[in-house]
Amino acid sequence: MEIAVQVDRVSKSYGKKTVLQDVTLQMRQGQIYGLIGPSGAGKTTLVKMLVGMERADTGKVNVLGEAMPNLKLLQDIGYMAQSDALYTELTGEENLTFFASLFKLGKEAKRERIAYASELVNLSGELGKRVSAYSGGMKRRLSLAVALIQNPRLLILDEPTVGIDPSLRVSIWNELLRLKEKEGKTIVVTTHVMDEAARCDYLAMVRDGRILTSGTPRELMTQYDTDNLERVFLAAGGSRR
Repeated sequence: MEIAVQVDRVSKSYGKKTVLQDVTLQMRQGQIYGLIGPSGAGKTTLVKMLVGMERADTGKVNVLGEAMPNLKLLQDIGYMAQSDALYTELTGEENLTFFASLFKLGKEAKRERIAYASELVNLSGELGKRVSAYSGGMKRRLSLAVALIQNPRLLILDEPTVGIDPSLRVSIWNELLRLKEKEGKTIVVTTHVMDEAARCDYLAMVRDGRILTSGTPRELMTQYDTDNLERVFLAAGGSRR
């Protein structure tokens, strides 16, 4: 499989605080890649580098064969941030229409993508409401729909299921698996939910800006002689001493 993302010896600091330390990883095309770790581990900074929103102090980030940051790749990258970036005075449909207009979509394709994305996140019946009237969970669902709107090759989701009810979380993960298997999309997910981690093809466990360990869920559980990914994380150095 082709390499979709290559991160080579990347470090990043804000002032005296080191956020990432010598991070190296590869993400292969057509896989779901999980970044696992607690808040403040460095996951969000890393995914912002993949999108091109942050620059590394040292090291290189290459996405879909191009060095990042690179504006021309935005057509191919769908990004769902940890904080919802929505226009709250607009309706859900107006938000989706606006974000769809930023990409190279024809009129019919735009209509189809809005219908698909809103149905996936169970918002079809709520699109006429202003986003200011949405609950926190509804805003997260709309943010996911926005990330999918242009049919990206690479989907980057930062804590996508926070605040979403369990049944919808299952349906979203089923769709992520379908996108990987049927459409060959590469999906990067940050999470601290271990049952979601188990559904990823490959995992990197992160703490204090460092990769503690990485591998498939099965490889990691075999390596650390456990059937529990949380125990893998703790054994790899994920607990504070």
